[in-house]
Amino acid sequence: MATCKIKKGDMVRVISGADKNNEGKVIAVDTKKNTVLVEGVHMIKKHTKPSMANQAGGIIEQEGPIDISNVMLLHNGKTTRVGFKMDGDKKVRIAKSTGDVID
Repeated sequence: MATCKIKKGDMVRVISGADKNNEGKVIAVDTKKNTVLVEGVHMIKKHTKPSMANQAGGIIEQEGPIDISNVMLLHNGKTTRVGFKMDGDKKVRIAKSTGDVID
């Protein structure tokens, strides 16, 4: 299986779907399903029963999963593809558009 090029905490832009051109921070990455949760994007309504944590219950809004192929990493305000390079003995992510090291 290929390594995941998007990590938790990255800023991404949605490149296709109903939320196209929206930007946000990655909250979680699911490598088994190849999906990501992006802050404020693909908001879904969830009906919850009353519980100890949520006494009232009701309808809450939360982020829904987006396929990882539908988001693109933002680097210096522009979208870019991600590549990998060996920096000494360490593997680092690089921005394909500029060649800069991302992390």
